[in-house]
Amino acid sequence: MIGTRPFVSFVVAALVAAAGGCGSAKDAVTESQPAAVRVSKPPSETLSPLLRMALPNAAGKTFTSAIVDFPPTARAAPHRHGEAFVYAYVLEGTVASRLEGEPVRTYHRGENWVEQPGSHHVLTENRSRTEPAKLLVVFVSNTGDKLKVDDRPK
Repeated sequence: MIGTRPFVSFVVAALVAAAGGCGSAKDAVTESQPAAVRVSKPPSETLSPLLRMALPNAAGKTFTSAIVDFPPTARAAPHRHGEAFVYAYVLEGTVASRLEGEPVRTYHRGENWVEQPGSHHVLTENRSRTEPAKLLVVFVSNTGDKLKVDDRPK
């Protein structure tokens, strides 16, 4: 792995610069329902792809970068990323994360983590009630694989 740190630093710097112009999607409210009937659903994350390209030196692998926005109190469903290697970097806010078999960890702006292929991500949430959180996420996946597969509801 000697020599990979400068590459990762370069990729993160380039993607952070590119992410500066990305906005978050706004939740739509259904106007056809009376306010008394609306059921409050916790907010979820929004994934906005930035770059997707086949890796020229790794046949069958694709590099994908994305911005993941977490509004206040947003929580992702438990999920997996298939056989993808995942790198996550906190651009804004604070995110609590837990992989199966590991303790909950809290990551602040400027901190990062990795997920090994096949990892089960059982918690990802913005615990703030007032501030959004934003991640830069990089996937190295098998070409054609889905990047995120939510667990089936129980």
